[in-house]
Amino acid sequence: MNTNANGARVPAWAAGLAGVTAGAVALGVAELVAGLTTAGASPVVAVGGAMVDRTPAAVKEWAIRTFGENDKTILVIGIVVVAALIAAGLGLVARWRVGYGMAGLAVFGVVGIIAAVSRPDSGPLDFLPSMIGAAAGAWALVLLFRRAEPSSRAEPHPRAEPSTGAEPSTGAEPSTGAEPHPRGEPTIRRAGADLHTFDRRKLLTGVAVGAGVAGAGAVTGRLLGRRGDVTMARRDVARMLPRPTIAAKPLPAGADLHIRGLSPFVTPNYEFYRVDTALVVPGVDPRSWTLKIHGMVDRPVELTFADLLRRPLVEADVTLTCVSNDVGGPYVGNARWLGARLADVLREAGIRRGADMLLSVSRDGWTSGTPVDVVMDGREALLAVAMNGEVLPAAHGFPVRQVVPGLYGYVSATKWVTEIKVTRFDEDTAYWTTRGWSARAPIKTESRIDVPREGDRVPAGRTTVAGVAWAQHRGVDAVEVQVDGGEWRRARLAEVPGPDTWRQWSIDWDLAPGGHTIAVRATDAAGYTQTPNVAPPAPDGATGYHSIMVRAG
Repeated sequence: MNTNANGARVPAWAAGLAGVTAGAVALGVAELVAGLTTAGASPVVAVGGAMVDRTPAAVKEWAIRTFGENDKTILVIGIVVVAALIAAGLGLVARWRVGYGMAGLAVFGVVGIIAAVSRPDSGPLDFLPSMIGAAAGAWALVLLFRRAEPSSRAEPHPRAEPSTGAEPSTGAEPSTGAEPHPRGEPTIRRAGADLHTFDRRKLLTGVAVGAGVAGAGAVTGRLLGRRGDVTMARRDVARMLPRPTIAAKPLPAGADLHIRGLSPFVTPNYEFYRVDTALVVPGVDPRSWTLKIHGMVDRPVELTFADLLRRPLVEADVTLTCVSNDVGGPYVGNARWLGARLADVLREAGIRRGADMLLSVSRDGWTSGTPVDVVMDGREALLAVAMNGEVLPAAHGFPVRQVVPGLYGYVSATKWVTEIKVTRFDEDTAYWTTRGWSARAPIKTESRIDVPREGDRVPAGRTTVAGVAWAQHRGVDAVEVQVDGGEWRRARLAEVPGPDTWRQWSIDWDLAPGGHTIAVRATDAAGYTQTPNVAPPAPDGATGYHSIMVRAG
């Protein structure tokens, strides 16, 4: 559609507004179609997921440190803002030829289609949301420009004839050479004496309708997408969840020091950290879930959820830690897990000689490489189905996730696990190892000050300093605290049920008025004292002492 003679009459601001509205219609309709098919095929989600997979590790680390668990929300907002800016640009291009704007929307549709169908868990209909959304956006762009253009072309005023004196003077105003135009609609003059009207009212009405369509589509799509919500499925599992065959021992009486501000020994599920690559939490139906174990095994195994629940279930207290955790950071938590022993399942499959890695696969395609010898050495490596006495929350891997004590999460804690390939480190690589992280990542001995906080003002005199320390599967043997670079003093340690959890500690210190720097270090049961050398999380975990500055007085 050539609009060199018409589209260019639309002011730039109106063209940009039309472009943004058309882009919103495209996304809204795409969300609606995604709700009817697959939520993960939404262009925003699919493109966002592709961006997460292709973002350099350093940028991801910066995002996690800066935005924490809100990093995905910030990414989605950024995608929408960038899409709006590009849509506005397409509207400006469409002033000269609407076909150019339509072509731009088609390109965006193709990008969305490629992102959606290239997802590891993509389905046969995942191309539809982006395709139909782009078509709807292009149609909206054409309609908006048609509404903005003049409804009729102004005719030139007839040339004045010489007066014959037959008609008396009426006292009318002299002609301007153009027909009158509605009040409030600006006049745009082209070459010559022709005048044309830009129909502001019709355009804004169309924009309002387009915004309504976009909003209704997005909201309805999200509501429809909740069909994949697993709330009801979790309730059903809760009713059938068996009691543990091997229950964990009761927590020792002194496991929690009950100091205000100190992290509790057991981290509540709603406070447990979440770091993963999924923009949309996978909704996995336990009735259709299976776990396939194959590769270097004698007898491939495929378990259903019911099969897993029929196995002996074990309870274990295990602290998980994310490798992205900075010294003193929040990405560590402790929970009581319930699940089947992974080692028992692997023994039934029969691991072949030479296999040294378990490449586990999440429902969203994420992969993790876990050393075989760690899983088989007797620690409670679990295919977990419950967390702190309740069915796994969806965000933490429902219906089944891996929990392996002593390893950072990126090489051990696969959520929504659906497949385990028994293989070798020199033959396969996992998601983060292809991005420069260490293939084997035992958790480093670390400690953190929880009380007081950085920058706190505390009373001069006796002050309680407290925190947590961890050295999973080795255990914490000692924690020492230092003030203003002076002597190291041993802190009091809380009791622990075993070596796989963090350990609370506390010490009372007399602080003189003024500013003070407080540091902490831990020593594990193997005799290793954490290093003061500062290192970033990449490639295998941060190091250094956690220190804070406070003011007493």
